[in-house]
Amino acid sequence: MSQAREERITTNKEAIIPDTILDVQETSCCIVGGGPTGIVLALILARQGIQVTLLEAHKTFERDFRGDLIQAGAMEIMDELGLTEQLLAQVPHSKTSQMEFSLCGQTVSFANFSKLKTRHPYITIIPQVKLIEFLTESAKRYPNFQLIAGANVQQLIEKNGIITGVRYRRSGGWHEVRSQLTVAADGRFSPVRKLAGMELIETAAPMDLLWFRLPRHSNEPEGLRVRYGSKRVLVTYNTSDGNWQIAAVIPKGNYRQMQTEGIEALQQSIVEVVPEFGDRVHHLKDWKQTSLLSVQMGRLSQWYRPGLLLLGDAAHVMSPLGGVGITYAIQDAVTAANVLSEPLKRGEVELNHLAAVQRQREFAIKVIQGFQSFTQKRITAKAMQADNSLKLPIYLRLPLLSDLRARLFAFGAFPPHIKVKFSL
Repeated sequence: MSQAREERITTNKEAIIPDTILDVQETSCCIVGGGPTGIVLALILARQGIQVTLLEAHKTFERDFRGDLIQAGAMEIMDELGLTEQLLAQVPHSKTSQMEFSLCGQTVSFANFSKLKTRHPYITIIPQVKLIEFLTESAKRYPNFQLIAGANVQQLIEKNGIITGVRYRRSGGWHEVRSQLTVAADGRFSPVRKLAGMELIETAAPMDLLWFRLPRHSNEPEGLRVRYGSKRVLVTYNTSDGNWQIAAVIPKGNYRQMQTEGIEALQQSIVEVVPEFGDRVHHLKDWKQTSLLSVQMGRLSQWYRPGLLLLGDAAHVMSPLGGVGITYAIQDAVTAANVLSEPLKRGEVELNHLAAVQRQREFAIKVIQGFQSFTQKRITAKAMQADNSLKLPIYLRLPLLSDLRARLFAFGAFPPHIKVKFSL
């Protein structure tokens, strides 16, 4: 049978069918998506001499990521990579050891990280874009690592039922990457997931988040705090550049209505929850200074097809609650590297290897998503409906549960560690 008949190209309906492929590259592992999952997996594989190509849709990493929180579990992986000291020395950051809930003048510790048995008993607050740039520069030290920026993946190549590569558009032309394994780490709206015909089992989330920043006074206490008011919830944490990063929790689909009410109404709602912000809300002048995150939760029933593995948000969309997204994504990458490194070296990646990655990570994902869903429904959703009548449940005030929640956020269930060997 000819190759033309063996192969099938899966494409978006909107995509143009290429007349000419400008070049065809071959690699052991093609990773689509240059977020935390993709770059950590690429770095570990490259350190072992595995040929890896990382395709990133954007031309640069200079865009506004919202996730800045790195839990202790991810910092321990940075230790294992031998990168922690260099990372913290080169990239501005801040730290907090508490995640607090504030309501009606009462503040309780929702998660106390200071008692964790780790070198990093805190949350590291670091701009995600800077983290990715740092890790990318580390990966570039290895000649078998290649980053292709501005690569918009629009087609999957399938041969005899196995995904054997991708086609992407860049600078107006079509290019092709052939690989033993394609890894989709391209986020919650994963184009590769759509091309592969894989659908998330979604769990309804009762809220969206509106992100923005306000100046922070130097004498204000640091930390991460969830602040409850009358039908209002604000999440605040200090950044290394002297600002408060703020997420206003809003009812699902309510953003358009907020815009019609005007920016002044948003300013007023902020002051109602945090009166001390009254002296600076005027800095929030335009909706362009805000960024809407539509909160989703869900996961795939199966994270893989022959020749294709989905990781991170592409496989399981997380809620922002607990600030665990980056950490759990990096843990996905470590598990994948542990399982797949030797098969990739041998050129023998089988379906059971891909299934093993999902099997080792799925329980931890189910646990954290279950906890996020419970908290959103039992606390956050009720707070958005209550007129100063909400009382924090007693179980939120128990120190033992605060410590347990911190461990869940920091490490998750059965946290992975790098098992493969490589030279620093």
